[in-house]
Amino acid sequence: MNRLPHLLLLLAVHAFLAVGAPEPVPREFRGMWIATVGNIDWPSKPGLPAAQQQAELRALLEGAKKLNLNAVVFQVRTAADVLYESKLEPWSEYLTGRMGQAPAPRWDPLKFACDEAHARGLELHAWVNPFRARYHGAKSPAAANHVSRAHPEWTVYYGRYLWMDPGNAEARAHTLKVVADLVSRYDLDGLHIDDYFYPYPEYSAVDGTMLVFDDHASFGRYQQRGGRLAGEDWRRDNVNQFVKKLSETVHAEKPWVKFGVSPFGIWRPNNPPGIQGLDQFAVLFADARLWLNEGWADYFAPQLYWPMSRREQSFPALLRWWQGQNVRDRLMIPGLSSASIGKDRQAVDIANQVRSARDLKADGVLFWNASSLRNNKGGVASGLTVELFRQAALTPPTPWLGTNAPAPPVLSVEQSDGGAKLAVSWSLPADGEPARTVVVQTRIARQWQTEILSPGQVTRQFDVRRGQAIPDELWVYGIGRTGMAGDAATWTKPVAGPAARPGGPGGR
Repeated sequence: MNRLPHLLLLLAVHAFLAVGAPEPVPREFRGMWIATVGNIDWPSKPGLPAAQQQAELRALLEGAKKLNLNAVVFQVRTAADVLYESKLEPWSEYLTGRMGQAPAPRWDPLKFACDEAHARGLELHAWVNPFRARYHGAKSPAAANHVSRAHPEWTVYYGRYLWMDPGNAEARAHTLKVVADLVSRYDLDGLHIDDYFYPYPEYSAVDGTMLVFDDHASFGRYQQRGGRLAGEDWRRDNVNQFVKKLSETVHAEKPWVKFGVSPFGIWRPNNPPGIQGLDQFAVLFADARLWLNEGWADYFAPQLYWPMSRREQSFPALLRWWQGQNVRDRLMIPGLSSASIGKDRQAVDIANQVRSARDLKADGVLFWNASSLRNNKGGVASGLTVELFRQAALTPPTPWLGTNAPAPPVLSVEQSDGGAKLAVSWSLPADGEPARTVVVQTRIARQWQTEILSPGQVTRQFDVRRGQAIPDELWVYGIGRTGMAGDAATWTKPVAGPAARPGGPGGR
């Protein structure tokens, strides 16, 4: 009896066990804000042909993918005007040049962004400004269905801005309705708000005194109904209840969609000791610590935009403080200002903040803004890819939003040309948890390599004559909408003849 095949099989099994499973893919949120207000990031100017606008947006997303980012936060509601099809609010002037004017030919930038982002394995978070009603740089007149004309009683003029009054229950309900509509109709991964609640201070051009936000009418109605809170506490309560309800609204529509908040980076001065700066609790009436303590947001991206050298706004001290408030263990993703790179700030400062965030066990970073990365300001983008973002990463999981994971793919493997070519394809189960991305890990000898693909990519080709070594082992598994990894389908190069082993060990 010839025992050589059995011996070879035993050696192959021994080699497989010795090598073991691939290392888990790094988990780190790597995102960038794409601002549309004032045409900061996109489109480059209003009124461009649709094809040019699409090409610019596609280039931003492709740039994010090349940087090994995995998420974009796309501003779709700047000041009660929108960059998507809506029956509730008018088209934004930053798209077409005139508020309320639809693009021609008609297209939907948010639908386009979702499709293009997902085709690149990127998460798409829709960013809305909840209460700003008119930006100081607005160029065109307000459309008839804009809140300033349809419901002027909801609004307050404050300095250069028009604001929806957070104390007006109808104004709050309108924004919640806008968000519910947005989340229900688009294939979003996240819904994002920034630091605009009550407005940042504006000052009189006459005597330099701080202007008063005139919400006496809504506060008077509150008192007439028996409300007993003092004015500042009432304002904070308005914002607190709105944030809580916003979180509930997002998750009622789609439980897996992440709700993210990007507050001003300082909660209150001297928190932690020595920190100085604007008091968002007292000035913006934003009790961001409460929202974090209560777990109302799925991720927090405090805007830590100051250089590492600024002791009064120390990056590590502030990040440690925010981490200490994260008692519900939500994602902590500090915001970094790559846009402020210039004469007094070098790109290495941003790289050092990424390192500091990793040292402090943050869940990733979010860059303000897309233009600074696209333009490689001060070499920031190339510096990241050379070292810090050399390897692709998956966004961290959010198991509190759901623990379902995709079923293993079904593998098909074919070797040809005497083993010089390997064609691998897979199909994803149609039922159960859909895969948001697909991870392909290949091993040559003892070295593993990882690719993160979109669900639309279902093949992988290897050809020795093109310098592509045939892997000794291959794993394919899906990542679900809450970041949970499914079991892997695996294949190991046999001693003689190809064989697939679907349903291998996973739970990555």
